[in-house]
Amino acid sequence: MTRKHILHMLTPLKQISPFDVNMALDAGFDAIVPYVGVELGDVTGLVQDAIFSRPPDAGADTGVFIAGKDAPLALDMSVAARKAMVPPFQLSVFADPAGSFTTAAAMVAKVEKALEKHFKRGLKDARLTIFGATGVVGFCAAVLAAREGAHVTLAGHDGAKRVLNIAAGMEQRFKLKIAAADASGEAEKRKLVEASDVVLSCAKAGVQVLSKKQLSGTGLLVAADINAVPPPGIEGLDVQADGERIEATEIVGIGALATGNVKYKVQAGLFRKMIDSDKTVTFDFHDAFALAREIAK
Repeated sequence: MTRKHILHMLTPLKQISPFDVNMALDAGFDAIVPYVGVELGDVTGLVQDAIFSRPPDAGADTGVFIAGKDAPLALDMSVAARKAMVPPFQLSVFADPAGSFTTAAAMVAKVEKALEKHFKRGLKDARLTIFGATGVVGFCAAVLAAREGAHVTLAGHDGAKRVLNIAAGMEQRFKLKIAAADASGEAEKRKLVEASDVVLSCAKAGVQVLSKKQLSGTGLLVAADINAVPPPGIEGLDVQADGERIEATEIVGIGALATGNVKYKVQAGLFRKMIDSDKTVTFDFHDAFALAREIAK
């Protein structure tokens, strides 16, 4: 009898994302079981119920997906899941809260490719500013870019206090130096753009973060946006832009759909790797970035 591929989806929120459910089923899982309102302390019991209810050789056919909207919590839950295993009883783990790990991986990979293609350089030593940096995508993008040697600044739309705290948390957790700055006014935004080679707009859907006026004449190289809901996060940046110049500028633009196409393939690809592997695997945004680099053009 063929053993079923089962995915247990854990979220601290009141509901699991239909996006993630569809992605996992389309990737080939036979059964998806959602668990909502899951707290960090619940993870051990859930994982051990999953591993001890199947023989040890079924570990590769059993997976836990960690959702939610909190990147540090998702990473903590992933650690808790791994610690809960009792070899040879194990399972696979994939963390991607709100799709942020795969989205950030795709975004940073697309930026890296654009820098290489148009400017013959990479992320190392690039001055990269993230607007909408308090969200989960901005968090992951900051860590990924900083690990590749970029000088990352988190721009706070409501002042510097929150982003300073986030940057301090990143430094403590990942041993990375990440700066933070006030971006609460138009003059502050313009100053940050002028000091950047790359800007990422990771703000919530339907919010314009940067205007054409703030971009023009700045020397900016690449601008990327994850917002596909009008208006775009960066004025003049088409959602389908994939390395084209933003109108009336020399800035290379990467729109939300160009990033989204890679993100979709990365999340689907990691789900398939969980299914196809004959050993248990563990994925987070570092693994997503590795795959995004292979896919991005």
